[in-house]
Amino acid sequence: MAKKLTSREKDYSKWYNELVIAADLAENSAVRGCMTIKPHGYAIWEKMQAKLDQMFKDTGHKNAYFPLFVPKSMFEAEEKNAEGFAKECAVVTHYRLKNDPDKKGKLIVDPEAKLEEELIVRPTSEAIIWNTYKGWIQSYRDLPIKVNQWANVVRWEMRTRLFLRTAEFLWQEGHTAHTTKEEAIEEAELMNSVYADFVENFMGIPVVQGLKTESERFAGAVETYCIEALMQDGKALQAGTSHFLGQNFSKAFDVKYTSKEGKLEHVWATSWGVSTRLIGALIMTHSDDHGLVLPPKLAPTQVVIVPIYRKEEDRKKIAEVAEQFVEKFKAEGIAVEFDDRTNYKPGWKFAQHEMQGVPVRIAIGPKDLEKGTVEIARRDTLEKTFVKQEEVLDKVKHLMKEIQENLFTKARKFRDDHITKVDTFEEFKEVLNTKGGFIAAHWDGTMETEEKIKKLTKATIRCIPLDADNEEGKCVLTGEKSSKRVLFAKAY
Repeated sequence: MAKKLTSREKDYSKWYNELVIAADLAENSAVRGCMTIKPHGYAIWEKMQAKLDQMFKDTGHKNAYFPLFVPKSMFEAEEKNAEGFAKECAVVTHYRLKNDPDKKGKLIVDPEAKLEEELIVRPTSEAIIWNTYKGWIQSYRDLPIKVNQWANVVRWEMRTRLFLRTAEFLWQEGHTAHTTKEEAIEEAELMNSVYADFVENFMGIPVVQGLKTESERFAGAVETYCIEALMQDGKALQAGTSHFLGQNFSKAFDVKYTSKEGKLEHVWATSWGVSTRLIGALIMTHSDDHGLVLPPKLAPTQVVIVPIYRKEEDRKKIAEVAEQFVEKFKAEGIAVEFDDRTNYKPGWKFAQHEMQGVPVRIAIGPKDLEKGTVEIARRDTLEKTFVKQEEVLDKVKHLMKEIQENLFTKARKFRDDHITKVDTFEEFKEVLNTKGGFIAAHWDGTMETEEKIKKLTKATIRCIPLDADNEEGKCVLTGEKSSKRVLFAKAY
């Protein structure tokens, strides 16, 4: 654990890659573009999963599971969706291998085992789910359907980075069916706000809720809602999306219901999802040059107790006190670990827990036993303080709230300080190249202008904020009329 990370200021990308490995979160696997999520990284995902799952159920959703494979003809049914994902698809063409007659011990694809129809390994599940819904829906009494699935998907990325962009990743995807357009839009907006609530209040990351432009929408969506976050290097990251799909998929799969009036109507749809990319967002928003920084609500271990001793008799006395703290913390629902490993020195343990982002560290040595105190270190500020043993529980409970709030407040200040209004294209380029962050600028609403700005600067429209003020202005590039500002940024 002695190895220091490359500083964020020197090389942010290298810092990120080193931190993921050093904090024992994930590593590249033997499969090109895929990652192995290690226990510490997966424990964070489990915390995210548990909270989100409860939030979904609290809003009336139930979990199900659908196949990994989608027949090619079914995938092609909704043209825009198929076209949008075509370049990222992994395709299964055969179902069996056989011994290579020319090379002993080697296998080849059996040419006689060619599938009658190729199968797509799901990059998203709208096709298979809406084909399934056709059998579930006949009447308005069958609606709404509010289903979520926790799954893996495959998108054959050429340039990968752990958590942020991999060929296979974990996610959840909600798929709902409704009788009316209004109900479906309300659902899409609700789930976007659920994501915003989770990311802000549990991950401690401030977000902007907005709408994607036509060119940035999910393939097959009528409207895409999103939450956009800002990382410490001034680049944006799309943290979650919620899509109003209109009747595109119900028409593609002929999913109709009989209304109360006895008429046959196509169903209205939504889909929405977040993925293990959120772990990347967590890392890049809060962490520092010492390692990972985790908000207490998502930390697998919220408190670690490290004993410091030389004599065996001191070890036993410290262990007795530590175990008492463990019982008290657990009774309060605080995830605690007593790190009594004998094959590592205290300094090594300190460095490891600091690297892995444990919010609060408690150190107890022989002198602390004499004084009736412990040393408490908080990970977010690296501050240390001595606390009386009888006050430790209250102090830690207070720190859990304080650290959570501090991380959000710090990230929100950084985000707000990096939203810059500009009115000319020269200002636009200057801010983008020197300050970064979100650029609030007028845009004339055309895809042509959006694409030209992207080609000239590599900045994209991250979203049209839902709370954007109506403000007459002129497009930074063309000078044409604009009614509100949108947020541009370079992005992951």
